[in-house]
Amino acid sequence: MSTDVETGHYSQSSQVENGAACIPDAISFSESKSSGTRFAIMLSAIIVGVTAGTLFNTQMSSALTGMFLSLTLIGGFLSTWSPCGYSSLSLLRPAGQYSLGSVARWTPTFITHAIGYAIGALMLGGALGLVGAFLFEQLAFSHMVIGLAALSMAYGAHQLGFLRMPYPQRRAQVPHDARFRFRSSTIGLLYGYALGMNYLTYVQTPILYIVTGAALLSADVTTAITIIAIFNIGRFLPVAVNFLPVTNQSVQAWLAKWQERAVELDGFLLLSIGAAALTMLTL
Repeated sequence: MSTDVETGHYSQSSQVENGAACIPDAISFSESKSSGTRFAIMLSAIIVGVTAGTLFNTQMSSALTGMFLSLTLIGGFLSTWSPCGYSSLSLLRPAGQYSLGSVARWTPTFITHAIGYAIGALMLGGALGLVGAFLFEQLAFSHMVIGLAALSMAYGAHQLGFLRMPYPQRRAQVPHDARFRFRSSTIGLLYGYALGMNYLTYVQTPILYIVTGAALLSADVTTAITIIAIFNIGRFLPVAVNFLPVTNQSVQAWLAKWQERAVELDGFLLLSIGAAALTMLTL
């Protein structure tokens, strides 16, 4: 069973290539809302952003850093609302009936999953930092902020259905058949690495592109790794729900219930933070 990206509901019809379900391109769930409602969300996001940019203009550097780091962490969490988020939550679960013993036996899987994310952050962040150091070392900070803010607002409009932006992704989930070939802790490591690389599987949120751009334009390996690591922490933390006595069905139902709201929050954050950054630079 897989998740239908267009509707947010489960589907039996996804194609499978090399053990991984093939996912269609990102489609805005918010298009189920009227254009008036979506425009109101977009306008309110811009107003909030302009207001915040005006209020915090005198602390521009710290305010921009705080907003970006918040966007990065929340963006990682919002990536849970995607097929691979569903997969990692449902496939990496304690075996058998819930008990302290089953959770204890599952804990190594949780740890190896975290290690996989860390490896992904090191590899992706390191590569972005090295390329950025070679190409963008002389880029002015204001130019970087303007570029990322404009991109952020464009993808915010994309999420609300007003603009179509490029969405380069590998349209695949983590390989579900791995659970038949490896023990749980190994699967946790493999899934963590695949998801931690962020471009090996489908990611629902375009916040990933802002994070990638910031890591690249930072032109510094340590900074780039840190940025990707923060995003990955947001991606990884929801798996901790498996420590709780909740059923897989209840978790999946909760995700499905709030999936459209997650996309709207995605768009709101991208628009408001982009507008705030541009406002700070122009005042």
